[in-house]
Amino acid sequence: MSLLGAVLCLGATASGAQQFPVKPIRLVVPFAPGGPTDILARMVGQKLAESWGQQVIVENRPGAGTVIGTELVAKAAPDGYALVMTSTSTATLPSLQRKLPYDTLRDLAPVVQLVSTPNVLAVHPSLPAKNVRELIALARARPGDISFGSGGNGTSTHLGGEILRLMANVRMTHVPYKGAAPSLTGVLSGEVTWVFTAVLPTRPLVDSGRLRAIAVSSARPSPALPGVPPVGDTLKGFDTSPWTGVAAPGGTPREIVNRLNQEIAKGFNAPDIRDRLIRDGNEVVLQPPDRFEAFFKGEMDKWAKVIREAGIRIE
Repeated sequence: MSLLGAVLCLGATASGAQQFPVKPIRLVVPFAPGGPTDILARMVGQKLAESWGQQVIVENRPGAGTVIGTELVAKAAPDGYALVMTSTSTATLPSLQRKLPYDTLRDLAPVVQLVSTPNVLAVHPSLPAKNVRELIALARARPGDISFGSGGNGTSTHLGGEILRLMANVRMTHVPYKGAAPSLTGVLSGEVTWVFTAVLPTRPLVDSGRLRAIAVSSARPSPALPGVPPVGDTLKGFDTSPWTGVAAPGGTPREIVNRLNQEIAKGFNAPDIRDRLIRDGNEVVLQPPDRFEAFFKGEMDKWAKVIREAGIRIE
């Protein structure tokens, strides 16, 4: 390309970024409607539409463990008009599945991390363990006899249980269920010893005494469960809280990524949104793109090690 051509190309890119957006934005949710990620996506869409006066079309494309929806955006034009909701699943899939139809690091441009959402480690009240240290001691005394439930192989609740087991160097038995709700039923019925599960549906069961919350999966205590300590108080460095963010296609101009980041962060810092998120057990993060990108790469490395050591594979 000639020098003049390069200058004209850069000028066109800068001009496009300054004018962005000039048409509706498509925000793909790789999950079914009604779940936590879908709710967050609609908050993003609402705030961007209010700020920019452009329609944001939230499109649910579930299937294949988030691969279907993610692929749509990974292969879309890198112009900021196609976005996808990302999560812990986005970072774990490259290690769980032998072949993906996209390259996660090359084909996705992290825009903003929205929230981190701690899970709660819940046990049946009849269990003698009152804290993580006692749970580990019980597992050490009864190798393989202590079981933990999850929402399925490769889910954040499964991987959280595996990293606890590995860090504590104990044998525990994983029992996968077909979803988070059945795993919660499993610990309520005594079918499994304990479970990592979302705070929101579990809090009423803890308040009523049907379950005991002994820890949260975040590095810090959660305001949604006052008095419940982090697992990291016992296992230093433990932090397995699921997270949710937004990404654009790889190669999207940095100016557009920055604009998206700033506008989404502004919307999520609005008192009505922020208060609701915290009340529902979320930690509002809102990292700039470079920090989110570094965090994302770190998550891929962390979970790759856990998945390899635990021998987990989803075909």
